[in-house]
Amino acid sequence: MSDITQWLVVWPVLIPVLAAALAVAAWGNRRAQLVVGVLGIVAQGIAAIILFAHVWTHGVLAVSMGGWPAPFGIALAADTLGAGLTVAACAVALVITLFSLADTPEHCQRSGFFPLLLALMTGVAGAFLTSDIFNLYVWFEVTLISSFGLMVLGGGREQIDGAVKYAVLNLLATTFLLIAIGLLYGMTGTLNMADLSVKVAALPNSAALETVILLFLVSLGMKAALFPLYFWLPAAYHTPLPTVSAVFAALMTKVGVYALIRVFTTVFPESGDLARDAMVWAAVGTMVFGALGALTARDIRRVVSYTVISGAGTMIAGLAIGTETALLGSIFYVIHSIIISAALFMVVGLIIGWGGNNQIDTLFGLYKRAPFVAIAFLIIGLSLAGVPPFAGFWPKVYLVQAGLGEGAYVLVAAILVTGFLTLIVVGRTFALVFWRETSEKSAADGYRAGSLRIGTITTLTALTFALGLYAAPIVEASLRASNELLDPGPYIDAVLNGAGEHP
Repeated sequence: MSDITQWLVVWPVLIPVLAAALAVAAWGNRRAQLVVGVLGIVAQGIAAIILFAHVWTHGVLAVSMGGWPAPFGIALAADTLGAGLTVAACAVALVITLFSLADTPEHCQRSGFFPLLLALMTGVAGAFLTSDIFNLYVWFEVTLISSFGLMVLGGGREQIDGAVKYAVLNLLATTFLLIAIGLLYGMTGTLNMADLSVKVAALPNSAALETVILLFLVSLGMKAALFPLYFWLPAAYHTPLPTVSAVFAALMTKVGVYALIRVFTTVFPESGDLARDAMVWAAVGTMVFGALGALTARDIRRVVSYTVISGAGTMIAGLAIGTETALLGSIFYVIHSIIISAALFMVVGLIIGWGGNNQIDTLFGLYKRAPFVAIAFLIIGLSLAGVPPFAGFWPKVYLVQAGLGEGAYVLVAAILVTGFLTLIVVGRTFALVFWRETSEKSAADGYRAGSLRIGTITTLTALTFALGLYAAPIVEASLRASNELLDPGPYIDAVLNGAGEHP
């Protein structure tokens, strides 16, 4: 392995760190921070694409940092799933960043938005590419600290209230995660996930091991906003700036879902009946209660927040089933949800701008004033519900197919019921917000979206439409990623035997 090749897995994490430092150095200078922020996200995205291309051609790429060979050193490893999600995260982060140039107030851009966003992207890439379970916890902390800073930008009372709830409950989750990691280290003497895969498999079944597995499920389930531990998300995601909500919805819960998929396929592939049953019912509860929450909410931002929760349950359904087709569906849905969740919060930001408030019952007649936004919302909402020919249809087809094949009828029923309830939510919201006529005038009739906002939303809307019509590339990548998860041998070998030293 050449020195240049080794750097490929490092750059997606290192670039945003360097860019964040430059942005902090330009504190107070909006233009300089803007340039550094956009270029930093672009450079990270290019590095992620190059990494994914290498992984696609040559297989898993791993590097051991600091000259310490695995499992003693800190290892970074990129397989199809980790590299692919890094590309998706960077692509959507770039679109959101461009949206923020027109949507985020200048004083927020000047006072920390870009360095905090870059720090968040560091944590996201680090979580997707780490092969060390303790460093997974560290990257969670990086994302938590930076996301807390993003949440309080603007300093409104509602934002502070949401940020406190968000931080306290996420700190509770990370405490459980740290306890679980400590107990697992005490049982195995290692933190490297590839090495853990080997050593956990050699452990006898015991109450202690089952407790550790359930602790991981609870802590990571809180991060992913799974039932019944999702209550922090609708209490927090509706409070920050629309741009910040879009970032959170697109990336934060997806890191939690990714961690669950990675840990329960690599470290605990045989997690036992209790953990599997808990995962099944967590997925069912998350899907159904998320959809019901969206149906009953009156704040349009809360409606979208609950759809993020429901989507997390759909992703975990594939992990609970555990077959190749099921994991394919989950991975496809993660990619789809990264796009859709960001787009929904961006559209909601425009709806609130035009409507003058966030209460569905008082929004009206926006179709005449903003026909493009109405069409974009409808396309995104139908994709969210899984209506063909949009991108959300295909992962649900694979999940239902896998569930029927494995006799997981409860999960299949939950997926179908959730899709139907989501369709009702989309139809109800569209009818009230866009289609309903009224003679009243809005306080925000002079609001203008601007070409940059419209262009970024158009990009994401067109993407979900295109992926629905031509899903083959995502299906192929998701299938390969699911095969690698079910057969982690090459990943383990690359980390333990193929990881070179730091360049």
